Amino acid sequence: MKFLHSMLRVSDPDATVAFFQLLGLEERRRQEVPAGKFTLIFLGFPGDEAEVELTHNWGEEGYAGGRNFGHLAFLVDDIYATCSALADSGVTINRPPRDGHMAFVRSPDLVSIELLQKGEALPSAEPWASMANTGEW
Repeated sequence: MKFLHSMLRVSDPDATVAFFQLLGLEERRRQEVPAGKFTLIFLGFPGDEAEVELTHNWGEEGYAGGRNFGHLAFLVDDIYATCSALADSGVTINRPPRDGHMAFVRSPDLVSIELLQKGEALPSAEPWASMANTGEW
């Protein structure tokens, strides 16, 4: 498993990018998603692969009660095996890996953890594919 990024929701992306640049992080890429009305900005230290993902939901005017923290992300070798092992240990799977690429699990302290398949997405497999349709998770 490899740590990828931590996501923060931001109300003023320009000010937040400028803040992180003061800390030595550089902007690596930016993605505008008009259909979803949000912008993703990824920053990191030169020479370090780990990133901070800033998510700006257009029109948002501030977050209360810690809602600005989003998730931690990890790259895994086999998303199905990882999710199976976690589920067998009693971990809550908030979003099953129905696409063979991404899943979200929840820590005991209710922190969202994003799991991403290393390389290409795995072919759809049971029981994960049918769980997406049943709402079992």
